[in-house]
Amino acid sequence: MKNSVASIMIACALTLSARAADVTAKISDVHLCCQGCVKGVEKAVGEVKGATASVDKDTATVQKAADALVAAGYFGKSSDAGIKLAADTGAKGKKVQTLKLEGVHLCCGKCVSTVDKAVKSVSGVKEHTAVKNAKSFEVTGDFNDKEVVDALHNAGLTGKVAK
Repeated sequence: MKNSVASIMIACALTLSARAADVTAKISDVHLCCQGCVKGVEKAVGEVKGATASVDKDTATVQKAADALVAAGYFGKSSDAGIKLAADTGAKGKKVQTLKLEGVHLCCGKCVSTVDKAVKSVSGVKEHTAVKNAKSFEVTGDFNDKEVVDALHNAGLTGKVAK
């Protein structure tokens, strides 16, 4: 029961805080479907020295924690205009027939389902090869690459175009 309540609280909003200036940034709409996702976020943020998912730190630390969150394949929206969740995805906004993405968080079947729903919501996408724990996957069809990345962002995930 404790895990369910904690997961629900974390799923509602991931809060990254800063103590020096008592700055708090709420990052919402982050994909958190299961305990694996929660642990992934905690691990990503925990790798930033001095940052946790709900403890006060300075704004620079909060930004570093947000950057770590994005680097781990998650995405969301910050309530603090000074904290940016910027993902340099490499998408060019051009029509493509194949797009290889890497670094998208895919810890479980629910993550894969989220990717499936997001990717297939983009006009022209035919299919994808995303599977649990994959480091990369391909999207095929005739579609705009940036629209696929935007759909992932709207689902609380991110990744980069593989070179």
